[in-house]
Amino acid sequence: MFEKIWSRHVILARGDDEALLHVDRNLVHEGSFHAFGALAAAGRKVRKPRQTFAVADHYVPSRIATPRIAAVHDPEMREMIELLERNSLANGVTHFGIDDPRQGIVHVIGPELGITQPGLIMTCGDSHTSTHGALGAFAFGVGASQLKQVMATQCLWQKKPRTFRINVGGRAPEGVTAKDIILAIIARIGTAGATGHVVEYAGSAIRALSMDGRMTVCNMSIEAGARAGMIAPDERTFDYLAGRDYAPQAQLWERAVAYWRTLPSDDGASFDREVDLDAATLAPMVTWGTNPEDAVEITAAVPDPASVADRDRRVHMEQAIAYMGLAPGTPLEGIPIAHAFIGTCTNARIEDLRAAAAVLEGRRSKVPGWVSPGSTAVKRQAEAEGLDRVFRDAGFDWRASGCSGCAAINGDSIPAGERCASTSNRNFEGRQGKGSRTHLMSPAMVAAAAVAGRITDVRKLAAAAPLRRHLS
Repeated sequence: MFEKIWSRHVILARGDDEALLHVDRNLVHEGSFHAFGALAAAGRKVRKPRQTFAVADHYVPSRIATPRIAAVHDPEMREMIELLERNSLANGVTHFGIDDPRQGIVHVIGPELGITQPGLIMTCGDSHTSTHGALGAFAFGVGASQLKQVMATQCLWQKKPRTFRINVGGRAPEGVTAKDIILAIIARIGTAGATGHVVEYAGSAIRALSMDGRMTVCNMSIEAGARAGMIAPDERTFDYLAGRDYAPQAQLWERAVAYWRTLPSDDGASFDREVDLDAATLAPMVTWGTNPEDAVEITAAVPDPASVADRDRRVHMEQAIAYMGLAPGTPLEGIPIAHAFIGTCTNARIEDLRAAAAVLEGRRSKVPGWVSPGSTAVKRQAEAEGLDRVFRDAGFDWRASGCSGCAAINGDSIPAGERCASTSNRNFEGRQGKGSRTHLMSPAMVAAAAVAGRITDVRKLAAAAPLRRHLS
């Protein structure tokens, strides 16, 4: 599949492994001001503004206010949000601003609006652009200089990655979600396990995932070092895209679907590397350390660095355990938490909110927690379904859409030394605030941890039928 998309977009080849590629869609957010500034300094404007889409997400406040900009008290953050609007207007770029009903996290609204489509090459100045590969696109993050090149020319020089297929067969047991699958993969191959590769996820467990679940898997491909993650489009993909704002319409739809059907890898296609996993053997996953590779099943304990032969890995484990305030042999289940966070481009779609709400319904959280939906549209849908009332009744704050506590640059942060059960994609040192301690897990697992006040196995709370439905 990757080879098909790559070859269709080559404008000019240079050697055997480098090409100038046409870029179909380019996404920008507040952090794109460097590229806009460099473009203006060169006396240029965005060459194809209809193929670039801007959205405010990283610096927008999650605290609800009308207008939302009124909740931005930091002048630098306010300037970032307003500068994106000015740059978009100056270049004729479609801008989903802070109060636009289509606003949301860039990697949520791209698929949601139909901007993301199978067979496209997509770029964004954000590492988690790999999310869009869930619809069969080749999507990857770029730096400021590359972003300037895309905006100026709608083209980009790229070295050709190698291919890596990860087959996840079998059927995932109850309580095991897309987040658990991708954490298990990263724990298996490591944070550098897919470096230099585009990963294609395949197998019955992947095909069984909803589109929301597929986006979770592809989103965290970057945490394994991959250039991108992809899942072949199928009928579920087509049903998801049909009728969305930027999806093809009428006869163009039929032509698009006919092309999309040609994208999946041919039978017998060869890959530079392959790995197989059996979903039936998996359990809910939790991280204990300071990168996503530091993940184990909820029934396991913090590992002992002394048992690891590789020196570099052993040193990392020692440092991670010390930072997290844990000790080797400590069971994951039972570790107290001080905060719970549900959100981010990994797990803030409607399916994620339903799964968390199913656990929280009729229960109370023992710790402060908040929910930041992945988009304003997701927020509206959740409210229409009454999920906001479930979260509020459980003691969670119900907030507005944005990146929120993922990067902790909009005021949503965890105090130093305190522990957070989080649905985000990264648990690096200080990621959710200086000195904060982050445990990555699925939305249902975060909800379970909040109810217990400690990391716990969500399967122990799975008696309610809604939980079984939303985790299936």
